[in-house]
Amino acid sequence: MSELAYWTVFLGTALALCLSPGPDLLYVISRSIAQGTKVGLASAAGLWIGAFIHVLAVAFGLSALLVASTAAFTVVKYLGAAYLAYLGIQSLFSRGASFSLPAVETSKLTPAQALRQGILVDLLNPKVAIFFMAFLPQFVRPHRGNTSLQLIILGVIVIAVAIPIESFFVVAASRTTGFFRQHPRTSLWLDRALGSVLVSLGIRLALLEQRR
Repeated sequence: MSELAYWTVFLGTALALCLSPGPDLLYVISRSIAQGTKVGLASAAGLWIGAFIHVLAVAFGLSALLVASTAAFTVVKYLGAAYLAYLGIQSLFSRGASFSLPAVETSKLTPAQALRQGILVDLLNPKVAIFFMAFLPQFVRPHRGNTSLQLIILGVIVIAVAIPIESFFVVAASRTTGFFRQHPRTSLWLDRALGSVLVSLGIRLALLEQRR
């Protein structure tokens, strides 16, 4: 495969994957709707940091544990599912406070907290580790030398492709919901929708089956 064909296939696949409406995208959109651009971008940044940690794990072979060990996979899976469900239940019982203008101005969830939350959400999702472990090695070229370095570079590129895409969705989601934040009755239903999204992501993760 020529150099041009190689990068066309890799970047095209990475772009398609980043544009697909997966759990990460739904998570950052829900956070952006709830608390605006700053918290949305901080949540997305947390996911990117978590993804980079997964890339490092793939590069140094740690993610193989999640594929080889059913127990390790199950523990991480249920921890992640429980964490998402916990976040969702908080929103379900917040009575619309997340979407009200005062809540946006004096948010209980600071960008720093959103960043940490995003990192945890990504790290506790074994599907992310398995994705990188299945996807990145396909593009490793043995004749180019250091495999670990190649995996890290490829992983960083995938994350770099995701950054502008997810940032766009964050800004778009936060700007188009300003009207709803000013209407208390609508805010209640939006908060319930946010909680439902997070709980459903937790259930989806809990039902994830290990594939070897």
